[in-house]
Amino acid sequence: MTIAFISDIHGNFEALKAVLAELDRMRVAEIFCVGDVVGYYSQVNECCDELKRRGIHSVLGNHDWYLGFGGFCTRSKSVNECLVYQRKVITSENVNWLRAFRLQMHIGNVQVVHAGWGDPIDEYLTDPNEDYFARLSGDNFVSGHTHVQSIHRFGDKTYCNPGSVGQPRDGDPRAAFATFDGETFELHRVEYNMQKVFELMETAGFHDYYYGGLKTGASRLRRLED
Repeated sequence: MTIAFISDIHGNFEALKAVLAELDRMRVAEIFCVGDVVGYYSQVNECCDELKRRGIHSVLGNHDWYLGFGGFCTRSKSVNECLVYQRKVITSENVNWLRAFRLQMHIGNVQVVHAGWGDPIDEYLTDPNEDYFARLSGDNFVSGHTHVQSIHRFGDKTYCNPGSVGQPRDGDPRAAFATFDGETFELHRVEYNMQKVFELMETAGFHDYYYGGLKTGASRLRRLED
């Protein structure tokens, strides 16, 4: 039985649709979300509604927490400016749905958090290493948050970051996801209608600064000290 992991959708419904269409074609048994359904882009309700419609369960990401519980990001003005817009458009039903997300899921022999096992919401595993996972019990681990797709093997332990559906930051602009057949993880990419995202963001009042990084798979974040 093959399952799929999607992560860091960030309100990019065009990317989400393309990924889900590919997963339907692949006939995976079940899909799980590794957090950050919302954030950055304008179609937060569409993303929430589609995951709810399909019964896709998600762990809590930092952007889900920001929007669900009224928080703000301490690192980026861009994130906070997007949150102001998203708070105006998201439905109360979807806010309550975000609030119900768990910090961690166990799916068979796979442990899932959004960020890391030291801080499930906001730890960046930018350099996954054997020492880190030696402290954890279990065999298979999945987290997102960095938007960088990867698989790392440390003896009998395997760590997978499925990458970002809605905002890749690893130099490949295609939407990312991963599958797991019970023993082996596999990474995947799929193209999507990026221009539609640009047009929707412009209509929402955002200029290229907020979405231009999608073109190259690079992050473009304005720091609070800027």
